[in-house]
Parts: sequence; structure tokens; C-alpha cells
Amino acid sequence: MHQSSKPKRGDSPVSIIGAGIAGAWQALLFAQAGHDVTLHERSDADMMLATSHWAGGMLAPWCESEVAEPIISRLGLRSLDLWRSELPDTPFNGSLVVAHPRDRSDYERFAKRTSGHRRLDAGALAELEPSLQGRFRDALFFADEGHVEPRRVLPRLHERIIAAGGTIKFKSEPQPADIDGIVIDCRGLSARDAQPALRGVKGELILIETDEVSLARPVRLIHPRWPLYVIPREGNLFMLGATSIEAEDTGVSVRSALELLGAAYAVHPAFAEARIVEFGSGLRPAFPDNLPRIAIDNDRIAVNGLYRHGFLIAPALAELTLSYVERGQIDNEG
Repeated sequence: MHQSSKPKRGDSPVSIIGAGIAGAWQALLFAQAGHDVTLHERSDADMMLATSHWAGGMLAPWCESEVAEPIISRLGLRSLDLWRSELPDTPFNGSLVVAHPRDRSDYERFAKRTSGHRRLDAGALAELEPSLQGRFRDALFFADEGHVEPRRVLPRLHERIIAAGGTIKFKSEPQPADIDGIVIDCRGLSARDAQPALRGVKGELILIETDEVSLARPVRLIHPRWPLYVIPREGNLFMLGATSIEAEDTGVSVRSALELLGAAYAVHPAFAEARIVEFGSGLRPAFPDNLPRIAIDNDRIAVNGLYRHGFLIAPALAELTLSYVERGQIDNEG
């Protein structure tokens, strides 16, 4: 946290700008704590303009520890508890990491850099995911990880905000300086007017549909440049995603499309006959160190820079913000 001075407390209303995953969790926890909360969102209820609309929704603190700083794992582990508490039916089926023989050294390096997993042989893998029988000789199973479907879970969080007494105003894009009371700025890249160090990191996805494959959990395929993942969705849908690309353009490049579709085919050949439903990309807000920040300036609080970890760390960041507003507690790592 970066603090200038203490915000107003007591009966001061709390306005949150941005109803994506960061703002939604802020609004939910503040509303549940009894604050007068208004959540503003520039998009409509479909959230098409939000980065969260294009997210993978993986709750994978142990997998992410391969490249992320320890603070991400710490925030992520706390967030898992909050996801379980607020949405008890959140799928915690674990996640799998697999590799083909040519990428064996990268697979072993991934295993050494992470914890919280156990190794499965081919038989145990087939028992866990029958669709993968005969596809890989072994796997890393991160049993305590979970995943959510962003386009389904965001409306549920919004419903819970309203049930807790909060108000949501869609197609509303006020400037923080124009609002009285405590303002929590969760605008992502739109906040570059106040936080110029932010940059956009593109995350691309392809949504495909097939009833020939069934998966109960995300599968990461080790790749020479980055892990590629296949995430099951409802309705025989699967999201294919990559990690991050240092570019601020939108859309999916031919190279990325080939790699994503090739990864799906490498996980299971039946994906070759799947129907492509959607191509898309989102720009994740990131600071130069790729770490989140809670910046406090009097009664203005900015929560930003969640990078590729939005769904993983947003609940814990909201808890930190609430702790500061109510009790003045500072977490200098957050």
C-alpha cells in the first residue's frame, strides 16, 4: 500500500468505479460491512468493455508461483478462502499440468519451481480425467486449485452486492474527483490519467465447443514460450488461453491462434473437430513490476495493476482495502 493520508470514515459513502473483478469484490465486501456503496461501470450489464470479460478465471496460486512473486501466492491463498466463503459452489477440482516428451525439461523446471502438487502416472491421470487416457505419461496435479467462469461469476457477484444493500450504476463513468466521500478507483487501464505507469498486457483467448471431450479442471500444457491452458466451461465449451503478450492492440494474431488451437489439439485430437465460437482479447492493467498496488491519497483509493492475476487476488485486495478504511491497517506488501 502507498499512503498519503487517511481517508474519511464513519458514515461517508463509498463509491467504486469499475465493476470488473477488482471493483466487484471491493463493492461486495464494503457493502457486507454495512457501508453505503455505489458501484459505477462504464459498460452495460454484459460487461463487454471490462477486461474481466476476457479472463480465464483460474484460481491457481501454486501454479502461478512458477513465475509470480511470493506476494501473489500469499494474496491468492487468502482469496481462495474468500471465494469458498462467498460462493461455496466455486469449483475447486484442482488443475493439471502436462507436457509432451520434447518439453520434458521445461516440465521438470515447472515442477521444481512450484509446490502444492503431486505427480500422477498415466493410470492415475486417466482415472482423474478419462478424456486424457493415453495422452500423457504423467501429470502434475494441483489438487487445491479452482477456477471460475468470469462471464457467469461476475453477474453473481453483482447480485450479491445488491443483496448486501449496494447500488450498481451501469453506463456510468464518473471521474474520481467528481464524487464525494470515499472513492475506490478500479478502472484498470482507464486510470492512466492518474497512474501513468500502467501498461496494457494483452491476453488472448479462443472459445471452442465440442461434446467429444470432457474435462473437470483446467489443463496447462507446457510450451516452449509459455504454458497454454484449456479451461472447461459450461455447455461443452472450452476456453483456450495463453499467458501474456506485451502489446496493447486488440484481437488475436494468426500466430497466437495457431498456437492456441495447436495446444488444444495436442491435449486431445478431438479438439480438431471442435467448433470455434469466439476469438477475443483483453488488456490487463500492469505496473512495471507486474505487482498490484493499493494507493491511498486522502479519501481517494486506487486499486490497480492486477496484471494476469485478477480473479486470483481481487478478493484479498478488497479485504486489505476494507481493513484500512475501517481500522487503519496497512499491508506494505499489498
